[in-house]
Amino acid sequence: MSSRPALSVYLGKRAAATIAEQGWHPDLFSLLLGASGGPKWLILSRLDRLLFGEFLPRGQRELSVLGSSIGAWRHACLAQPDPVAALARFEQAYLEQSYSQKPGPAEISAASARMLEHLLGTDGASAIAAHPRIRSHIVTARGRGPAGATRPAVLAAAMGAAAVGNSLHRRLLNFAFQRVVFHSGATPAPLLGLTDFETVYTPLRPATVPLALHASGSIPFLLAGERDIAGAPAGQYWDGGIIDYHFDLRQYRGEGLMLYPHFGAGITPGWFDKFLPWRTSGIRHLDDLVLLCPSGDFVASLPQRKIPDRSDFRRLDAAERVAYWRVCLDRSQALADEFAALLENRDPLAGVTLLS
Repeated sequence: MSSRPALSVYLGKRAAATIAEQGWHPDLFSLLLGASGGPKWLILSRLDRLLFGEFLPRGQRELSVLGSSIGAWRHACLAQPDPVAALARFEQAYLEQSYSQKPGPAEISAASARMLEHLLGTDGASAIAAHPRIRSHIVTARGRGPAGATRPAVLAAAMGAAAVGNSLHRRLLNFAFQRVVFHSGATPAPLLGLTDFETVYTPLRPATVPLALHASGSIPFLLAGERDIAGAPAGQYWDGGIIDYHFDLRQYRGEGLMLYPHFGAGITPGWFDKFLPWRTSGIRHLDDLVLLCPSGDFVASLPQRKIPDRSDFRRLDAAERVAYWRVCLDRSQALADEFAALLENRDPLAGVTLLS
């Protein structure tokens, strides 16, 4: 096991200057980001408990949260009366998910819905839709034309065409998908400034919270998605990570800082960009960014030398996968402990990496 830091903290130029002057305070932040990534979220679970249960609730100012897929699910815990209890329910349900040998979209979607039910509990959906301070923004991708089909052959052709178009220019994804953001409150937060794609904003209601969350995590072919969500444009809704896998952070226009607990220091804007190395952007020159992620040494020290990911479902049997994930969860407490120590340190920039 490595004795080197488990947590990497990256601060943009303005973020570093602000924190150096004022220390770590939740009201410095006006935006919390949550990326897509499926099981990768488990490596942030203990850090989320500290952030959602202790650090962020101490703030008074409005906090906008923007998430796609599993990032939106994590944020759904934050907006509940007891975020730590919600995270614990989510974690347990996520660990316990099980499937037949060759599950289809209906089976995986049913399991996904059950996990959401545990996460939301009795009143979670109402709390998210009406939270007085946490402004939720759940990102989905509405399929256009063939990309809105559920027949595998038609959808496969549409996804292939979208991949080709995206390789030429990211904006060509507009022809296959429309970003639809479901938000709490009467209007979306103006600081997001999502202008790179045609974007529709739709107010959340308690009844549509689980539908928007389920859609946001519905990977085509693996899950069934959601269709014709009330109050939103008609059509088929898919995983928000198709457009916003890690987000294009250059669009942020807020006065406060961006807090981004993430799986690593690389930012891949959309899902298709995973296959285009030149689209993976660095985090330098993002002046407002505070990014928290597991360090390379920490990841290398894990049993599989990687954090949990979707490949674990096919590489490991159920018992092996759960045992491996539990080890990662236990070890991830180090990230939370190191951030807690930083919050208490007399030097608020102790051990951080400053971005130029």
